[in-house]
Amino acid sequence: MYTKNVHAILDYSVEGKEEEAQFDLALEKTLQNINFAKEKQSIPFAVFKPTGFGKFSLYQKITESKALNSKESGEWAKVKERYNIVCKAAYDNDVPLLIDAEESWMQDAADELIERMMEKYNTKKAIVLNTLQLYRWDRLDYLKNLHIRAKEKGFIIGMKIVRGAYMEKERERAERNGYPSPICKDKQATDTNFDAAIAYIMNHKNMTLYVGSHNELSNYKVLQLIEEMGIAKNDKHIWFGQLYGMSAHISFNLAAEGYNVSKYMPYGAVRDVMPYLIRRAEENTSVAGQTNRELSLLKKERNRRKKL
Repeated sequence: MYTKNVHAILDYSVEGKEEEAQFDLALEKTLQNINFAKEKQSIPFAVFKPTGFGKFSLYQKITESKALNSKESGEWAKVKERYNIVCKAAYDNDVPLLIDAEESWMQDAADELIERMMEKYNTKKAIVLNTLQLYRWDRLDYLKNLHIRAKEKGFIIGMKIVRGAYMEKERERAERNGYPSPICKDKQATDTNFDAAIAYIMNHKNMTLYVGSHNELSNYKVLQLIEEMGIAKNDKHIWFGQLYGMSAHISFNLAAEGYNVSKYMPYGAVRDVMPYLIRRAEENTSVAGQTNRELSLLKKERNRRKKL
């Protein structure tokens, strides 16, 4: 891929485990990826998932402001230690680190940890990047409030912007438990939210933006903003990304035009990685809506090659 200027991000896609040894393994894999990335221009980022480093139930209890027992307090201390170890390694090796987002009822605890890491390591540039799922109607306000705190404390924001991959689960849980859904009312509202978050980041200097989208129109809108604002195509603060195996026409055309592009490459035991991939295929409406489009492009390319 790199011969076509398309970068790779190695993503150890294991999440939702329950044992400390599994969390330590995820930390070890992420540290290995950071060390690998520092030697390879083709690998611009490392990445991990919050529940790769600690129990979902811990994040949830803290998000819900529930007290931890002594055992849980010890486990949470280890989670915070893992975050600090990996973020320090990213800082020491100058490898930006993407941290994925997960379900809303555990995300506040992850956001708080990530903000502490930004405050500690993003003093000169965005080394630690959080993820905003813009199918949530509250995320733009969160970004704006984070920006206020960043200016007060003197740290730089890095954000990966996605629509999200837990929509059905979020709505079903909200209905089952009788609270307002955190998900935007429809796709148009999500698209508007997504575009607004990108515009907000691009209109404020020094923030780093990673656009994680398989939606052609969304990517076109970012290109339009880049042109209107006179930003260089290869500006180091703006990246585009798609999953390996999906939306190749977006990735390779962006790269051919000189933009910064990477492909997420999930790996790990099949039983652990498949839920990650299936969730995105099923719940990412942008991907689902373009399945026929991708199939037609593949057929067109196959016919073109037959004629060569």
